[in-house]
Amino acid sequence: MLLSNLNLLAIAPGGVARLRELILTLAVQGKLVPQDPKDEPASELLKKIRAEKDRLIAEGKIKRDKPLAGIAEEEKPFGLPQGWEWVRALDICALITDGDHQPPPKAETGVPFLVIGDVRTGKVVLHGASRFVPESYFEELDWGKKPCLGDVLYTTVGSFGIPVPVIQQQRFCFQRHIALLRPAVVELQSFLALALRTRLAFQQAEEGATGIAQKTVPLSALRDLKLPLPPLAEQSRIVTRVEELMRLCDALEAKGQLAATAHAQLVSTLLATLTDSESPAQLADNWHRIATHFDMLLDRPEAVDALEQTILQLAVRGLLVPQDPQDEPASELLKKIRAEKDKLIAEGKIKRDKPLPPIAEDEQPFALPLGWECARLDELSIVVVDCPHSTAKFVSTGLLCIDTNSFKDGVLLPHKLRYVDEATFVERIARLQPEPGDLVFAREGSVGESLIIPDGVVACLGQRVMLFRFSRNVSNEFVRLVVTSKGFLDKLLTLHKGIGAKHVNVGDMRLAVVPVPPLAEQSHIVTRVAQLRRLCADLRQRLSASQSTQAHLAEALVQSVG
Repeated sequence: MLLSNLNLLAIAPGGVARLRELILTLAVQGKLVPQDPKDEPASELLKKIRAEKDRLIAEGKIKRDKPLAGIAEEEKPFGLPQGWEWVRALDICALITDGDHQPPPKAETGVPFLVIGDVRTGKVVLHGASRFVPESYFEELDWGKKPCLGDVLYTTVGSFGIPVPVIQQQRFCFQRHIALLRPAVVELQSFLALALRTRLAFQQAEEGATGIAQKTVPLSALRDLKLPLPPLAEQSRIVTRVEELMRLCDALEAKGQLAATAHAQLVSTLLATLTDSESPAQLADNWHRIATHFDMLLDRPEAVDALEQTILQLAVRGLLVPQDPQDEPASELLKKIRAEKDKLIAEGKIKRDKPLPPIAEDEQPFALPLGWECARLDELSIVVVDCPHSTAKFVSTGLLCIDTNSFKDGVLLPHKLRYVDEATFVERIARLQPEPGDLVFAREGSVGESLIIPDGVVACLGQRVMLFRFSRNVSNEFVRLVVTSKGFLDKLLTLHKGIGAKHVNVGDMRLAVVPVPPLAEQSHIVTRVAQLRRLCADLRQRLSASQSTQAHLAEALVQSVG
């Protein structure tokens, strides 16, 4: 049943991780390999463990452990096969301890001192150890603080719950945020490490964890873990089978990653044929060529994202709607914008703008359709302002302050809005009061995110944004399409020479070259893009529903097998 449905589990969201969890669950429930009535039962193994612990007590290596409470029937999570026993972790371990609680002395070289970061992969990694202790310190450590072949380390703080078997005799010690479980019988190591990886063990550790900001699993909770114990011979068969199935999971995961990479390359290549089109007729031919494969191409959200960005690139190049020779050309439009700005300057409403450098031939992003012009963004703008450079003091309620957290994909995010008091608001609008229709552009971090301020919204500017107020002779929605297109942003971000977060400045944006269609065509382009984006949203919704169905089917399969 399990193997016959691997593909279903693997293609479901999080399917391989779910499959790994299922394998471990079946393993500790005794459902992964058949039982052999000839195996020596776990009850005999427990007698050998008790004898070994008594020997270590007599030698003074460990203290006599306090009697543990028996495991009542109602405490047992599930029934066990014949020959198995329920035990607490300390029943099968000679000791369960942690690293030295005193900060160890540091050394440039010596014995590696491991922290959680050195074992987070589930393996002991000594060659990358960043800390060392002197040989003398290590030699003075107790027997239980020196890891031995057969031990299992276990992370107990923050990213707790990672078991790390010690499979090679090496000299190292470890911080107190790592616990050490030393099985009384070394052959128990592999199954113990396996059991500690299960949801059963993790949930118990989580329930016993203390702290709020950073959860910590105390040793008492580890010692008290309830675990199933199979006969020793069956443990070996279980571990071997789990390793085989985990290798299969690795292959499924690698196959999925390879498939995802190949799919992304295919989508990128085919969509590039659209953006490389030099005319609407060529675009129509290319579109027809790949449209028959859309069911294969658009089968995951990231492919739909790529299609939407392709639509945007086609739109701003004039390939998405036909040109109308009757439209007033953009050259006349630019004259009207210049006249509008001159009038506002004469009225003292805006300052005279500085002369802009002419647009060089290599600055033009592509061959322009008939009636189009190239212009610098500043030529289309009545006002361009940067945000105040002081950090606003936010309050729980007050007047809206728009920063880069406030919007995404052109929409205000109600749960991310922040507010300032009236005095701060007045101070921040001293340079310019944002108005509905203004374009707010993220200039740092999420560069390219933008928002056209909706009607009825009263706001000031927060951090890491700039604002554009465009002429009434240009469509602010069209300009927003341009400044959020991949071609525009890629070129813009090449100007960024810092090593920190991505950012652009107002000067970069003022000088940025943008294509300008006739005003009527701008409107047609905006309408067409909106229609196609609604189709993309519908595709995403269908994909989400399909993935949800896959996830439910996988969950049902896991439950039926488990």
